[in-house]
Amino acid sequence: MTRMYIHCFVFRWKPDVTAEQIEGAASEIRNLQGQIPGLLATYVGRNESPRGQGYSFGGVMKFADKSSFEAYGPHPVHQKLLAWLMPLIEPLELDFEA
Repeated sequence: MTRMYIHCFVFRWKPDVTAEQIEGAASEIRNLQGQIPGLLATYVGRNESPRGQGYSFGGVMKFADKSSFEAYGPHPVHQKLLAWLMPLIEPLELDFEA
């Protein structure tokens, strides 16, 4: 039985990150939808929880299965996003089968 795979992430932004960069990240993450095979749904936004411990942005992605998720990491569109995003964030991730 093939099981859906969930990818969760949260970011702490580095101190000099601008509102425009944050909105650009949200837009580009949303735009992965339709470009990454097996990516079924993408949700991103600003954290509203008072217990966020400095993580002010996050998201959830639903993949058709674990192999779709594993193909996402090295996908060129994802790698292009990471090239400019990684220097701006302190990320945490949580991935699991649903």
